[in-house]
Amino acid sequence: MQVSSLLGDVPSAVELSPCTMDMAVRQSIRERTAAPPKSIRFTECGLPGCYRVQLPCFRDDRGILVKALQRSAFEERGLECDFNESFYTESGENVLRGMHFQTPPADHAKLVYCISGAICDIALDLRLGSPTFGEHETYQLTAEARVAMYLPRGIAHGFIVRKAPSVVVYQVSSEHSAAHDRGIHWDSFGAAWPESAPVVSARDQGLMPFAKFRSPFRFETSGAPQSANRRSSAK
Repeated sequence: MQVSSLLGDVPSAVELSPCTMDMAVRQSIRERTAAPPKSIRFTECGLPGCYRVQLPCFRDDRGILVKALQRSAFEERGLECDFNESFYTESGENVLRGMHFQTPPADHAKLVYCISGAICDIALDLRLGSPTFGEHETYQLTAEARVAMYLPRGIAHGFIVRKAPSVVVYQVSSEHSAAHDRGIHWDSFGAAWPESAPVVSARDQGLMPFAKFRSPFRFETSGAPQSANRRSSAK
């Protein structure tokens, strides 16, 4: 007996006994109908307040459905989830975007995920008083992994494409403000980018080096950043 198409990627030329066939079909059905995690799952990263966010994926014969945002899950951890603007970028091979952020009062938390291709994602801590001030972390985001990064206020963000075309979605807690749009030069803070000569915009190539940046962000033990010259009302 030949393998049923229900088994997906098992070659049709493989011959199975009726008993083995029955067991394989039951296993395939269990895998396809097993209930996936219903809630978004968080893992805190090395930079305080930054989280790796596992997005639950629901699959059936039509394809997949991915839950990208769940207010209750964010609120349980005291994370910002009032995202006021959403946009996406599509980038080619070895394109580098970064390192971007907005200064107060237009600073924002950010949720970033890749829905096509793959990127090497980097976060840089700009919060004065943070135990990781001036340090950075690297994350690998792919469409297949369905992982997002949550970055609080006071974190500069950038990425380089590892598999093109790459589509990256951003959800941010404040709208874009040209007057507060800032950045750090991508090659000025010690990051080990996987490409030494990436495709970079003229604007990003002209950003200031980290050594000359005077941060307006302060780190609070609660994890909520504050501007260096004002009190924050964030919880």
